[in-house]
Amino acid sequence: MLTNAEVMEEAIGQNGLADFGDDSFAEGLDILLAALRDEARLDDRGQAFLHQRIVGYLSQRLQVEDWYRRHPEIDDVPINEPLIGLGLPRTGSTALSMLLAQDPDVRYLRRWESSQPCPPPATVRGVDPRIPFDKGEMVGTRHHVPGDTHGPMECHELMALDFKSHIFQSFAEIPSYSTWLIQEADLVPTLRYQRRVMKLLQWGEPERPWRLKCPSHVLWLGALDAVFPDARFVMTHRDPTDVILSVADLYADIIGSFSNEIDRHYIGRLNIEHWSLGMERALEFRANGAEDRFYDIDFRAMQDDPIGEVTRLYAWLGAPVGARFEARMQSWWTHAATEREPSSHADPVEFGIDLDEVRPRFARYVDCARRWTAHRNTDEQEPTDDH
Repeated sequence: MLTNAEVMEEAIGQNGLADFGDDSFAEGLDILLAALRDEARLDDRGQAFLHQRIVGYLSQRLQVEDWYRRHPEIDDVPINEPLIGLGLPRTGSTALSMLLAQDPDVRYLRRWESSQPCPPPATVRGVDPRIPFDKGEMVGTRHHVPGDTHGPMECHELMALDFKSHIFQSFAEIPSYSTWLIQEADLVPTLRYQRRVMKLLQWGEPERPWRLKCPSHVLWLGALDAVFPDARFVMTHRDPTDVILSVADLYADIIGSFSNEIDRHYIGRLNIEHWSLGMERALEFRANGAEDRFYDIDFRAMQDDPIGEVTRLYAWLGAPVGARFEARMQSWWTHAATEREPSSHADPVEFGIDLDEVRPRFARYVDCARRWTAHRNTDEQEPTDDH
């Protein structure tokens, strides 16, 4: 694996540009490259894949800065009151984001632009060459993107432009980077750069409210609030014991395609540590005066009445659900039901996970989630004096 200077020089050579903008990315890049070199045990395919990704992110930074240099008015694009989806993974958040993307009057991060935001989509004439014609990238044994070419993507790739993102630990076992990311890294510059890129993506388009989604944001809600102080949040909930093993299995599937040496017990510990910490940080953030900025959806309620849940969410936002939006949601949900992949059933022992030991780490969150979603299940009941 190359050094900071070497990958930066390679990106410069590809573009003929030399301005990477703010140097906040440098620390994360340095720690990431060291971890990939010393810890990841990548095979040849893994080294080539990660090398291409890293140079690609640097190349996109160069292009972002060049567009801003030539068009400083991009910075005037407003980003107002985004709705940001977060919570544990595997809680129905992807289905929710796909349903929200059916609203013709919102803006979201599209799959084909998430890793290549340049050039700004509004400047492209004809068919954008970034739009793929297949089902997307196959990593491990699964397609790790939604089947819809224009479907929404999580914020991971925009955060990766600043080299502070969960995406890297899903590709390789990099303990030093993962520890630094949740204990020391400052995510304010990362999310500020994400906002910068969102402005570029929206430039030249009609002003529309943004719908974002990234489970990992629970770890950095303070930074998210600093950059998007008017954001509102939709948080999806599910029993953590139904989630952690599934996420660990997903990590192992991806990492296993880039390395012949996988430590599944490490992957189990990593996910328990990160997501239990994320829930604790979410509880603290909400308790410190942010409760009224959250709308909560239980996984089972989402499965039982997806259109109803989105309609109630929009009522909370003070926005109508038009007939076209509702029809598109219904069409997507019906079609998605025919293509839904069967749930995996990994063995907890394989990942060193004892679910009885996991539950206490999430107990406070589970109690709060039960309270947060209880009123959603009693909306149709007669009010009592306690209400």
